[in-house]
Amino acid sequence: MSSKDQGSSSAGLVDVRRHSFTEGLQEQLETLRQTDDVRDSVEVAEALDDLGVELEQLGLWLNARFDELLQLLKISTELNRAMLLDDILARIYTFFRDVIPYDRIGCALIDSDQQTVTAYWAKFTYDNQPEITPGYSAPLAGSSLADIVASGKPRILNDLEAYLAEHPNSESTQRIVNEGIRSSLTCPLLADGKPVGFLFFSSREKGTYQHLHQEVFLYIASQVAHLIEKSRLYQHIVDLNQRLLAANEQLQDKASRDALTGVLNRGAIMEFLQQQLQSDVQHDTAVLMFDIDFFKKVNDTYGHLHGDLVLRSVALQIQQSVRPNDRVGRYGGEEFLVVLTDVTPKQAEAVAERIRCAVAAQTFAIDDATMQVTISGGGAWFAENDTTNLSARLELADRQLYDAKERGRNQVRFVSGCCSKKG
Repeated sequence: MSSKDQGSSSAGLVDVRRHSFTEGLQEQLETLRQTDDVRDSVEVAEALDDLGVELEQLGLWLNARFDELLQLLKISTELNRAMLLDDILARIYTFFRDVIPYDRIGCALIDSDQQTVTAYWAKFTYDNQPEITPGYSAPLAGSSLADIVASGKPRILNDLEAYLAEHPNSESTQRIVNEGIRSSLTCPLLADGKPVGFLFFSSREKGTYQHLHQEVFLYIASQVAHLIEKSRLYQHIVDLNQRLLAANEQLQDKASRDALTGVLNRGAIMEFLQQQLQSDVQHDTAVLMFDIDFFKKVNDTYGHLHGDLVLRSVALQIQQSVRPNDRVGRYGGEEFLVVLTDVTPKQAEAVAERIRCAVAAQTFAIDDATMQVTISGGGAWFAENDTTNLSARLELADRQLYDAKERGRNQVRFVSGCCSKKG
C-alpha cells in the first residue's frame, strides 16, 4: 500500500469514527462567547470545566484512534511480507488479535465460476471437533453470503443461536453453532470490485462484535482481498513450477533408465559410481557384477520374448535385494552392475550372495514346462580412502565374475581389503 493510499485510508478511518465531541465543543465555545459578554464568572467557570472534560475525552479518543491506526499499519506491513495464501491467513490470525476479538478465523474462497463458496482454511483456539473443514462448499447464489457480497459490507451476527432459530435451514450456521460459536463477523473480500471470498471472525461469546469491528475491517479489507488474489496467483505459479520440475525429473529419470528392465542404464550407473568417487564425503564402497548363466541358450531355446522376461525378473530380484541408497544398472546384454555405498566387506558379500540365491530360487513357467536360471557374480570392496579409479574398480569386479564362471557358475567371488589401496 502506498503512503498516499495509507494517508487516505487513515483519513477515512478518522472520518468514520468521528466522535460527537465536535457538537459538544461547539456548544461549550458558544457558551463561553455568550458568558463573556455578560461577564458571568460562574457560567464561564462551568463552561470551562465542561470544555476541559470534552477536550480530555477528545484527547483520549484521538490517542486510542492513533494506537489503532498504528496497529493497522503494522498488520498491513506484516501481510505484505507474505506471498502464499496460507502464510497470509496465518499472519491474519496472529496480528488481528489486537484489533478484532475471535476464537476462530475461517477463510472461504469463491470459485472462478462465481457460483460456489468453498471453505479453504480455519484456525481456532478451542478443542471442539470442527464441523466446517477445508473443502466444505455451498452454492453462493441465493445465500446470505450473496447478500453480503452485494452490499460490500461486513455482517455482524451477535446471537447465532437466535439467527439459526430464524433460519433453521442454514446448514453452515448449524455447523458453526455445533462448534460452540455464538457470534460472528463475516467480511467480504473484494478485489477491484470482484468478490474473491470471505473472512469469518467468530467468537464463543454472544455480543462480541460491535460497530467498531466493522469499520476497522473496512479499512483493511480491500488490501487483504488484493493480497489473497496475489497469493492465489503466486500459488498457481508455484504449483505450475513444481509440476514442471516433477515432469523434468520424470524425464531425466526415464532417460537414465533401461527401457526393458527399468534399472539404470549403463551411462547412469557409471555416472553414479563416478560421483561416489568424486564426492567430498567418501564412504566404503562395493562394486558387484552379475551375469546370467547360459543366457544365450535361454534365447535360443525359448525365444527372445522369454529371454526379456528373464532379464526383467532378474533385474527385479536384484533391486529387491539392495537398500534404497544403493544403485542397480544394466551393464550389458545380460550383465548387471550394482554399487553399494557405506557398506562393510561382509555386508557387501552377503548382499551378493542374497541376490544369487533370490535369482536361483525363481521359477519361470514357459508353456507346459518350467525353467530356472542362475547368475554368477563378482565383487570388490574399496575403503573410503582408496584411490583406485573407476576403470580399475570395474576391472577388478569383472575379474571376480570371470573367476566365478570359470569355477562352475552359480556362485559369487568376492575380494576386499588386500586388493584395495589403503591410505
